Amino acid sequence: MNSPFTGKEMTIVKEWRTMSFRKDKFEVLFHSYKCEDTGEQFEDEAFAQLNFNQLINQYRVKYSIPFSEQIIAIREKYNLSAAKMSEILGFGINGYRQYEGGEVPNQSNAKLIQLAEDPHEFKKLVNYCTTLDQKVRDKTCRIIDNLLEEQKKNKFEKQLEEYFFGACLPNALTGYRTPDLRKFSEMVVFFAEKLQPWKTKLNKLLFYADFMMHKQTGFSMSGIQYRALPMGPV
Repeated sequence: MNSPFTGKEMTIVKEWRTMSFRKDKFEVLFHSYKCEDTGEQFEDEAFAQLNFNQLINQYRVKYSIPFSEQIIAIREKYNLSAAKMSEILGFGINGYRQYEGGEVPNQSNAKLIQLAEDPHEFKKLVNYCTTLDQKVRDKTCRIIDNLLEEQKKNKFEKQLEEYFFGACLPNALTGYRTPDLRKFSEMVVFFAEKLQPWKTKLNKLLFYADFMMHKQTGFSMSGIQYRALPMGPV
């Protein structure tokens, strides 16, 4: 990025800053461009988003507020539109769409969204919603019943995910992503097909892919946790 004052290329500066979000303060590794001649610092769109993501990610973890990808996944598993989901939860449609777009819900709304993740609890919310069209209600209840049956049948897959990832919510160690076994498997297949690496190299490639994505966006790719070992992340 070039300086708007001198036209010269600016240097990238990274420094820890204390930033506030909804009265809470968090430490953020602030990224900016610095004009060496004037001392002025600037953010482009990518740096502004990266700095903001670092801030709100810490806020979400502190108050157990679901991330936008979790909110979308909850709605999609019930095959509902954003309008119908907001109606069942009792939110305004615009507000709910903003939550899916990255706006941080308040704590009471966040708890209700988390409650909806459980099919048993969501079925209660569906039945409590008196304004919901009967056809939509019946269809949603059938989907919920099917999900409950699938949970009984897919115990092994669930146990496998818990074996690898534990019952883990997005946090700093997962790169603020929900651990995703399918996405992780696709990463393994990609590197195996392209490079045919040994196990140690494969683990390093997975590590660098996740950490590079986190460095650039504030989010990892797979949500996998890594440990520092003598031979690297193996």
